[in-house]
Amino acid sequence: MEFRETPQAPALRFQVLGPVQAWLDDKPLSLGSPQQQAVLTTLLLHSGRLVTTQDLVDALWGDRPPTQAVAALRTYVSRLRSVIEPRREVRRPAELLISVADGYALRIPGEALDLTVFERLSAEAAAARTSGDRHEAHRLLVQALNLFSGRPLTGIPGPYADAQRLRLAERQVAAAEELCAAALDIGLHAEIVGELNNLTAEHPLRERLRELLMLALYRCGRQAEALGVYTDTRKLLIEELGVEPGAGLSAMHTRILAADPDLVLPAAPVLAAREDGPAAPPAPAQLPADVSDFSGRSKLVGELSTILMNATGQAVVVTSLAGIGGVGKTTLAVHVAHRVRAEFPDGQLYVDLRGAGASPADPVVVLGDFLHALGVTENPDSLEQRAALYRSLLANRRMLILLDNARDADQIQPLIPGVSGCAVLATSRSRLAGIPGAQLFDVEELTPTEALALFSAIVGEQRVAAEPEAAMKVVTACGFLPLAVRIAAARLASRPRWSVSDLASRLADQRRRLDELQLGNLAVETTIGLGYGQLSAAEARAFRLLALIDSPDIPLAAATALLGVDEYTAEDLAEALVEANMLECFTPGRYRYHDLLRLYAQRQNERIGDIEEQERAVMRLLDLLIPTVRNAAQVIEPDDPLPELLTTLTSPGLSLPTGPAAQDWLRTEGALLLSAVEAAASGPGALQRAAVDLLNYLFSIDPDPTRGPRVLPVLEAIGADAQRRVDSPGIARVYFALGTLQSITSDFHGSEQSFRRSLDHQTADEPTVLLLATANMLGVILSVGNRPAEALPFLEQARAINRQVGTSIGEARIVGNIARVQHRLGMAETAIQSAGDGVAAARTSNNGPLLAQTLYQLGVVLSTAEAVPHLREAHQLFQSQQNALWEGYALARLASALLAAEQHAEAAEAAGESLAIGQEMDSAYCQGLANAALGEALLALAQPARGLACLQEAHAIFTRLGVPEASPVADLISQQHTEPLTSPPAP
Repeated sequence: MEFRETPQAPALRFQVLGPVQAWLDDKPLSLGSPQQQAVLTTLLLHSGRLVTTQDLVDALWGDRPPTQAVAALRTYVSRLRSVIEPRREVRRPAELLISVADGYALRIPGEALDLTVFERLSAEAAAARTSGDRHEAHRLLVQALNLFSGRPLTGIPGPYADAQRLRLAERQVAAAEELCAAALDIGLHAEIVGELNNLTAEHPLRERLRELLMLALYRCGRQAEALGVYTDTRKLLIEELGVEPGAGLSAMHTRILAADPDLVLPAAPVLAAREDGPAAPPAPAQLPADVSDFSGRSKLVGELSTILMNATGQAVVVTSLAGIGGVGKTTLAVHVAHRVRAEFPDGQLYVDLRGAGASPADPVVVLGDFLHALGVTENPDSLEQRAALYRSLLANRRMLILLDNARDADQIQPLIPGVSGCAVLATSRSRLAGIPGAQLFDVEELTPTEALALFSAIVGEQRVAAEPEAAMKVVTACGFLPLAVRIAAARLASRPRWSVSDLASRLADQRRRLDELQLGNLAVETTIGLGYGQLSAAEARAFRLLALIDSPDIPLAAATALLGVDEYTAEDLAEALVEANMLECFTPGRYRYHDLLRLYAQRQNERIGDIEEQERAVMRLLDLLIPTVRNAAQVIEPDDPLPELLTTLTSPGLSLPTGPAAQDWLRTEGALLLSAVEAAASGPGALQRAAVDLLNYLFSIDPDPTRGPRVLPVLEAIGADAQRRVDSPGIARVYFALGTLQSITSDFHGSEQSFRRSLDHQTADEPTVLLLATANMLGVILSVGNRPAEALPFLEQARAINRQVGTSIGEARIVGNIARVQHRLGMAETAIQSAGDGVAAARTSNNGPLLAQTLYQLGVVLSTAEAVPHLREAHQLFQSQQNALWEGYALARLASALLAAEQHAEAAEAAGESLAIGQEMDSAYCQGLANAALGEALLALAQPARGLACLQEAHAIFTRLGVPEASPVADLISQQHTEPLTSPPAP
């Protein structure tokens, strides 16, 4: 291979012997679309050599490439570079996926590809067999074949992948042939008969496999069956190919007929039977059947196989797999056990310990069954005597013991042999940490690629290839849980008239998803229920209440509030659920559910029906979150008054001592805040009022347009309920929150209507912070809509109220807003003076966001090159405050100011950054401002086509929003003497 070593390369690994996957520092990477994976596969299989652009196009599309094939290819390469080198600095050349002449090469460390490791192990095995070290050859071949985790290159499209898939499959079968031959060399003929039967069924015309099967059967004393294999094979070859068996198969037939003594090889050693006693019983072979469609987990399979095959030393090897119900612990354990069973010639013992059920297996009974399998006819009575005899019988044997579904360490302790040579593989829903020296592995859900491979193996690749997006929706709805994927796939396979989309639609309804995930006696809900049934009453309550909040994860402080206990008790309960694999904990102090476990917990809440307890839990959480957001506001914008609450708080909230700490908390807990609002929205009026209080505080310091689609329907529903209750204070706050959100999401018309409705439910002669904020925001929205004469009275009203209930900070903000109105009224000098007064007042305060906003307002009213330093400073402040929306606004205004200063290239760069932020934040107004500035800059840089396209996009956005910026953009477009403007898109 020609892979080149990269100095200080990260732990980057690739898999092609199964679904194509990659890991960086043991974390799976998202490799993108199938076509993008096909590019990666082609580069990997060229082993660091140059692959030309044309070769890549041919590899992906053959003789029917799309018209934009080369452009698509470059996009795939760019994305792959970002994936495999995420730490690479912008504009720094790629170090791994490099451009070479008219093509690309992927330079990765030698052992980073599983195929490279497979080839090395195969070569070492061949050398060991040649030198006479047969056991080493067998061990190396087992390791090599363990690298396969399904069909090579599963799901990779293109003619090149098709050809390579056949080549790699041939290498796999050839290696399996060599492994069977090596097993025969060391006397494991009985152990490989089953494997050879499977291989000959899959590859009926491979004479070498038939020859090995004949030899294995003959050595097992099954001469007639061995000769029958020859007869069947000869008949098949004549009927299918019209040829007689080859020389090797014919020679084996002749030698068996002649009872050639050289064919006989002593079997693997077993304990000799007493001369005066009965013959020794056959070696136990109790493993359940392996599944034919096992998919994924190649790294874990390899690690477990290596550990078990190297079961030597002073102590018995004990390995334990833990994970939630349905994650595939048993399937994985059985698969690994079959992989390594040839290393345990004295047999394999298996038991289902029923640890997840109500009646776990008694170790006394299990030992009795094991002893019977080992030839003991009369068992001792006590546990201690049986365990001692069991250890004695295993002392001189090499056996594998698979202890499935254990309840705890105490249950399996008596079943562990006493000396080395044997190996124990246990599975349990909890981590069996009480076993000294045990190696513990957590079995997690499948990766998306592995889940799709399993789904395809059951449903059929053609059905999945026809609807790849629907298939991904199905496995995602299954939470990538193997049991759920198997059930869903089996349901689809048994219903040929269903499409994959039909199944995806059924699973999309979360309330019915658990009902859909059952088939016959298999059901995800039943499996989860076994674990739930083992919880104590306090643990079961915690499991249910934490699921009231549909957040990606739950911090300990939130769990404490939901459960209504002290922090130490909450942590003990959460950790007990983690230990039982009913919760997950990937970061200390933060807990999360698997999606299907959350659905189960929510269903238990419905079944128990203690609505009052659930509502109290959500209120306790809001009682924590509202004052914490208030604390964040007070350090981010000191001395800035907040709207009055309708909720009576009993908690001081979490302490957030600095602005950065507050901003970090808001980013980290953003999903939790919205989930709490959603949980409260379906509750009674008190919960709904608290939810609105939380949103009003949040919107005041963290304007994020991406919340719109999630929060808008919640506020509308709360508003409808408040109107039914005739709750005027509640209505006023709901519509203030709604108006604020609509302004953030560029729905200026809706925002105006909401603020007016809020004012309708407030008393004009009762000055409050809410009335001040509503009047101020309505004035701003009217100004944005180019209605300055209407805006000014509301802003003056806000300034008057601020002098009664507000602070100097509020005065500075309102003055800046008034400056914008004055500017629209043509009062340029007055506007600049007002904006400058606002900046001066803000500089004397300790309020960074206020200073940023007043600088922004000053920059807008200046509208000349003089605005550049003010807008630069505003941008830097917004950036440091992690206020992405206003950072985008500031960059767009800065680009316009740079245009006025005739700094066109820098203007284009600033506008481009603003556009990227606007798109990321889903802010139409920001995108409009950015496109307008970018279009004008590109025109100045002699790029008329791109510039015109940007201007047309800006015009369409501004027209849809109903803002005055549409007019000057239209003038710019008309100056280009282009075709007339088309009608703007509908709102």
